[in-house]
Amino acid sequence: MTPEMIGGVGILVLLGLILLRIPVAVAMGLVGFAGYVAIEGWTRATLVIGGLPRELMTGYALSVVPLFVLMGEFANASGLSRDLYQSANALFRGRRGALSLATIGACAGFGAVSGSSMATAATIGRVAIPQMREAGYDVRLAAGTVAAGGTLGILIPPSVILLIYAAVARQSVPVLFAAAIIPGILLTLFYIAVVVVQIRLRREIAPTVEVGAIGSIWRDLIALWETAFLFGVSVGGIYLGWFSPTEAAAIGATLALVTGLVRRRLDIKKTMQALRAATETTGMLFFIILATIMFTFFIVQSQLPVAFAGWVQGLDLGTFGVILILTAFYIVLGCFLEGLGIILITTPIFAPLVLASGFDMVWFGIYLVLIVELGLITPPVGLNLYVIAAQLPDTNMKKIFAGVMPFTLALVFMIFLLALFPQMVSWLPAMLY
Repeated sequence: MTPEMIGGVGILVLLGLILLRIPVAVAMGLVGFAGYVAIEGWTRATLVIGGLPRELMTGYALSVVPLFVLMGEFANASGLSRDLYQSANALFRGRRGALSLATIGACAGFGAVSGSSMATAATIGRVAIPQMREAGYDVRLAAGTVAAGGTLGILIPPSVILLIYAAVARQSVPVLFAAAIIPGILLTLFYIAVVVVQIRLRREIAPTVEVGAIGSIWRDLIALWETAFLFGVSVGGIYLGWFSPTEAAAIGATLALVTGLVRRRLDIKKTMQALRAATETTGMLFFIILATIMFTFFIVQSQLPVAFAGWVQGLDLGTFGVILILTAFYIVLGCFLEGLGIILITTPIFAPLVLASGFDMVWFGIYLVLIVELGLITPPVGLNLYVIAAQLPDTNMKKIFAGVMPFTLALVFMIFLLALFPQMVSWLPAMLY
């Protein structure tokens, strides 16, 4: 068999293992190692792949991952989500639908320190959903707002998904973070617009909440400084050249810990729980990255990505045609495969095609994150939907699906906007670097 044929068989075997509910990382590791052995032989495979775990664990580039994860865990344990929600609510207080608007704002803010979509949806949901239901909000609006708002957690820096993509695609972390800011702001505004339009069309789904006292509003707004400070020092320090990404993550984690201790929201028990959660998450992520690198070695050695890129270019579809096909493919794939797996499996396959079509890998990274966001709120996989369902045990899943659909349309619009105007990704990194 030719290397290309072995690569094709490997992908089919991988998909088969995933359909059999074998964990994606395990499936990728097995297929990657077996495929490399089939192409290069046992001796070379053990030499090349056998040294990967040590290189991965001792490499400086990936040390940023556990530190940003730790920062998010400390921020969560410190009750930062409740402060953010109260601050965002103070900004919109007195408007019809203020709680939904506050939820979007709080998700954007918490995403800026957690880097995780499911963590954002679960954490903000625990605060926002009970208040919206108590205020008489339609359950579909409440569920859709939190599920969609949670997706901002993996787009707004520091994003764990972007950190992993940077490692897999060998891209600069600061450049990727800078590239995500404008799309992150735009998507937040689009989600707010979706809430406003829904409320104007059906005013009964979101009642007006009475305005609180000026002093109360001012106290709620003051609570916003913690998030702004954490984001400004950790992520802002990267853009200004004060710190490397790893140094910024370490400083951010330390500041989150100190803030929680000073405000007496962290004790020994909560601190140990945060450390344990960060350790478990980091171990999972590093195992996934190791399996991905093994699979990437196999795919690159098979020459399948180059052959695929040449075949698609031979169809003469044009740049927009290629993006249209990729988007349709990813949307279908996102309905059945978890987002991180999509990025890890397809990046090494489609990278040559993306580069040949005139796009760079930074743009492709932001595009992929938006696709993953779509998968998070699209049934049947839609992990954010099930996070919300766990918080609404008395609500039919159909209502949750219905509530998130308007936000799904806004996200699809954002994806096509990114394809039409790639400058929204490249402009800020070009200005900063």
